[in-house]
Formats: sequence, C-alpha cells, structure tokens
Amino acid sequence: MTDVSYTKPERIWLRDHSSLNERWVQEKIAEDPSLLGLGDLVLKDKERRQPRAGRLDLLLQDADSSRRYEVEIQLGKSDESHIIRTIEYWDIERKRYPQYDHCAVIVAEDITARFLNVIGLFNGVIPLIAIQMTALKVGDHLTLLFTTVLDELALGLAEEEEEREVTDRAYWETRGTKATVRLADQLLDIVKALDPELELKYNKYYIGIAKDRQPNNFVSFRPKKKHVHLTVCLQQSDEIMEKLEQAGLDLMDYDKRRGHYRIRLTESDIENHRELLTEILTRSYQSYGR
Repeated sequence: MTDVSYTKPERIWLRDHSSLNERWVQEKIAEDPSLLGLGDLVLKDKERRQPRAGRLDLLLQDADSSRRYEVEIQLGKSDESHIIRTIEYWDIERKRYPQYDHCAVIVAEDITARFLNVIGLFNGVIPLIAIQMTALKVGDHLTLLFTTVLDELALGLAEEEEEREVTDRAYWETRGTKATVRLADQLLDIVKALDPELELKYNKYYIGIAKDRQPNNFVSFRPKKKHVHLTVCLQQSDEIMEKLEQAGLDLMDYDKRRGHYRIRLTESDIENHRELLTEILTRSYQSYGR
C-alpha cells in the first residue's frame, strides 16, 4: 500500500493577515466566480460605484439567465454595517435595472449565530444569501472555502391564497384556447401514469394538479394562445439543461428562487419529445409529488 502523507490544514484569519486583504479575496472571486458555489456565474463589474453611496464589491450574473448577484465581502465577523450595505447596494441595483432578477450576497469570514438570525429575518422578503469564507493553509498553499450558511427562502406557488381563486375549464379555454388546454390534458396523461388519481385543478393564475381535491403542484400549466407554459418543480442540473437544449425545447429562465423549470410547449413538442417530458415529470413527481 502506498504511503500518503497528511498535512493538517491551518485556518488563517485574513482580517489579521499582513498582505492578503479584502481586495485580494475580491480578485480571486472575480477570476473564478464559481468559487462561491452559486453556479455558472460571470463577472459583470467590480468596485461598482453606487449613486450617493459607496462601491459594490462584485456584481455577478448567471451565465444562462437574467439573475444578478450583488456581492459584498467582509473580513472577520459580519456586522450591522455589512448587512445594511449589502441590502442597500442590492436595492439600488434592482431599482436601476429592474429587467434583471437580483439577489444580495453577504460573504464574511465569521457569520455568528446572532447575525445569522438577523439576516434570517430578511429572508423571504429580500432574496438574500449568506456565505461563510474560510482560508486554509496547507503547506505552502492557501485555499479559500465558501460555505452557504443561509440560502434564499424557496418560494412556492402561494397555494393557500391562489387555490382559493378557483375557476373552471371554460375560463382557461377563453384565456388560452381549447387547443392549448388540451395540451395540459396530454401532459396530465403522462403524470396519471405515475398516479391515476391525479387530476387537473383550475385556478385563476394556473392549472394545477390535485389528488382527492388536495393540491399537489409538482407541475402546473398556463395555457396561452399558441402554446402552454409548463412549470416543473425540479432541482437545476446540467444534465437536464443539456437534454432540454439538445431537444430544442423552448426553455425559459430557470427560476432559482422557486426551483422551477419553465418550458413553452406546442403540440408537436409533446408528440416529438414525450419520452424526455416523461422523464422530467417523473423526476419531479418523485422529488416533490405527494
């Protein structure tokens, strides 16, 4: 058996380091935004000047969507000014560029339980992610680890409110067409193979799925005039994205906050890609159906 040497990593507090400062961390993240663990991100700007405020450390954007991340870095413990500054910059950016979906990101070496509780109060009202950064020295090498300690609060379909606004099939045949409502029927046929007791439930804002009159919205449908919008609750993955792209399906932005794929489907899409749609709907049912 080959001997493997082991060197115990030593934690380094960058707040006390003589040369590795906040600007150094900023540069490392700018060079490789994937370090944060938020997906495939690209750098849009750094030290971005804010009107009547300071400078935003980093502005990052999802490579495949209109999602932007306003990132503020703090060495040492996160404090009140760090939280306020991050939220202020997020608010400025979302007002200046409302066409994007914005998320505030706090990065600090030490996010204490107290401040985690404070940050948690904003979660659900403000899209907010807290990431703890750890610098480790192994031999002559230094590495940075980023751990998400508070993720965005995943939002559902507000079923308790929306389910009260019940409509009927005729409502959706007017809002969409009879033909596009029939596309929802075809997709229902796929999920009924998973559970024959599932049925369509007509609500004001979407057509959901129900079982024994109880909502089970792992998928939902919005018939339009020429197609149907299919919303699927499923964790984002490169595998699924690649399959959808290769199939040539009209994939809308992945909704990261709610964990939804949104796909525009025509009748020919359902006919030609029934196997792929069956796979996706089955995965959603196994993960979120009940």
